Amino acid sequence: MNPIIQEITASQVKKDITPFKVGDGVRVHTKVREGDKERVQIYGGIVIARKGHGIHETFTVRRLSYGEGVERVFPVNSPNIEKIEVERESEAMKARLYYLRRRTGKAAVAIKEKDRAAEVHAEKVAATKAAAAPAPAKA
Repeated sequence: MNPIIQEITASQVKKDITPFKVGDGVRVHTKVREGDKERVQIYGGIVIARKGHGIHETFTVRRLSYGEGVERVFPVNSPNIEKIEVERESEAMKARLYYLRRRTGKAAVAIKEKDRAAEVHAEKVAATKAAAAPAPAKA
C-alpha cells in the first residue's frame, strides 16, 4: 500500500478489535440509525472469509435464516460496528469457507470446533505438577 495513504488512514484503523478468524462463530453488534434514533442490532453467524488489510479489511458472516443462507460483509474498521463477540472458536482447514454455501441444514454450520477440553485438562495437569514438585533444598 502507498505509504502516504497508509499514514492518512492509520488514525482510522481500530486498535481494540477482538481477535477472530475464519470459521469462528461471531456476533457482530452494529449501530442502526432509524430517523433520529440509534440502536444496536446483532448479526450472528460463521465467518466464512476475511479479505484485505489495513483500513480496507472486511469479513463475511454467513447464517441461516428460515432455511435460507444469508451473507453479510462487514468492514472491520467501520465506526458502525460497536463490537464483535466470538461465540465459538473453530479449526478451519481453509482460508475461505465458501463450500458452506452448497450445504443445507445442520451441515451448513458444521465446522470442526476447537477442543477446549483438552487444553483445560493440560493446564490442570501442569498446575498440579508445579504444586507437587518439591522445593529445592537450601544449603
